[in-house]
Amino acid sequence: MSEIAAELARVKNAFDQPTLTLLHQRQAPVVISVFRAAFGRSNRPIPTARLHTQVEEHLAQVRVAGEKDVPSAPGRDLCQKWMRDQWLVRSLDERGQEVYTLTSHAQQALELVKNMTRERATLSEHRIATILGTVRRFNSEANPDRSARVTILDEEIARMTAERDRLLGGADLVTATDDYMSEGFTELLSLISALPSDFARVEERFAQIRGEILTAFRADDRPAGDVIDTYLERADALITATHEGRAFEGAFALLRDEGLVSQLREDLNDLLEHPTADRILHDADRAELRGTVKLVREGLDRVLTQRSRVTATLKEYIVSHDAARDRELEQTLRAVESEMMTWMARTGPRASHDVGLLPSRVVVDHLRERFHDPADDVLPERIGTNEAPEANPRLSLEAVRAQGGPQLGDLRERLEAALAGLVPTGTLGGVFDSLEESMRRPVEIFGLLHLAAERGWSGGDDLETYVTRRPDGTTRVFEVPRTELGTELGTAPDVAPDVNLDLAPDATPDPTRDESDS
Repeated sequence: MSEIAAELARVKNAFDQPTLTLLHQRQAPVVISVFRAAFGRSNRPIPTARLHTQVEEHLAQVRVAGEKDVPSAPGRDLCQKWMRDQWLVRSLDERGQEVYTLTSHAQQALELVKNMTRERATLSEHRIATILGTVRRFNSEANPDRSARVTILDEEIARMTAERDRLLGGADLVTATDDYMSEGFTELLSLISALPSDFARVEERFAQIRGEILTAFRADDRPAGDVIDTYLERADALITATHEGRAFEGAFALLRDEGLVSQLREDLNDLLEHPTADRILHDADRAELRGTVKLVREGLDRVLTQRSRVTATLKEYIVSHDAARDRELEQTLRAVESEMMTWMARTGPRASHDVGLLPSRVVVDHLRERFHDPADDVLPERIGTNEAPEANPRLSLEAVRAQGGPQLGDLRERLEAALAGLVPTGTLGGVFDSLEESMRRPVEIFGLLHLAAERGWSGGDDLETYVTRRPDGTTRVFEVPRTELGTELGTAPDVAPDVNLDLAPDATPDPTRDESDS
């Protein structure tokens, strides 16, 4: 490939980057203006719903200003499109709320536009002096010749000593010109404005690593130890082998040194208090310089948060990795293998068996509709004691027996008397009608049916009426199959005959309770 063809390929690759696609599109001025107005210089995170509203408001104001080429889609659709174009990224903040932030590509595009809007000279004394000083300092730190480094340091010490002695001797103080100060502030602002995009690149690299780690864990084609080793290697390479990583490490070292941070803040304050600063700097530029330390701290916090999310992903996988589930799966596979061997031992070599691709549906006759409620286990309130004995109700034995089950002993005697002819009746209902009023309770019907079942008597298809009387004086009428006395059917059945009784809840008897037992 020729040199020009290789250069063309590199240029095409650059134009395919999201930074230039943002600058090269037709509506780039409007989009960049919206980004600058919404996110500011610090790229502060904005909640998703709020940004949707802000985008629509900003575009409406642009239309009022007379701009014709303005996106017409709703704010939500525009933000999603900008996410696909890699200009916006959506993530979760510390409170779990979805927020938007600008990507490093969008921040780089904003930085280029911002640098082009500043007035700056193409060549100046400050720029040449900056280049000479940078080259000299770089050479003094990187020169492999020991004597050359010593010579450079001696010359620097001699120059600074002479300048110090000159100032102490009362010589005139050389003041910086307006052009020199303007060029210096311009270069300083350019360096500071590049910090957010540098931090965003490191943050995006960590986010990319996190996504790759999750993909590797879900694929489950490599041991977890290999995935963790790969992450540690890539994280170390990100810090040491990339320009953004080295910048992040240097900024992190700066903020760890409180002396350097204090020195940086004092130097910025001294420059802002310079007599020419008011004429050169706008209010926005002054605010940008004053917020340099805060800008660096916020960028570091976002990078560290993203790196913590990667670490948390690893920790969560390691902690929540269910070894018991793996053992259960292994046992299941062994059981399948054992059943397979058993099946092969009973069949021929060409036998086949249909296996369903999906498990069969589980048929459940009934699902629980009520689950455990801790409130149900609360003990009831203690019954208060009344100190006045006369205020407590007293129950007689007759009242207690009236609320109990059937009086089987008395009923048996009455039934024997009816069979002996002492009571003129021929049916079980007649026996019931011959009882005194206190024994014609609804529950006594069950007692008579129980005694009839002991003798093997069975009711017919006809019905007879039982008029009952409750202990409270109310009456209730029931229809019961007609049962003749003395009709022998052989062995007594195990259960009483089916009777359709419409009993009130408070009169439900207990047929197993014997009056004599109580």
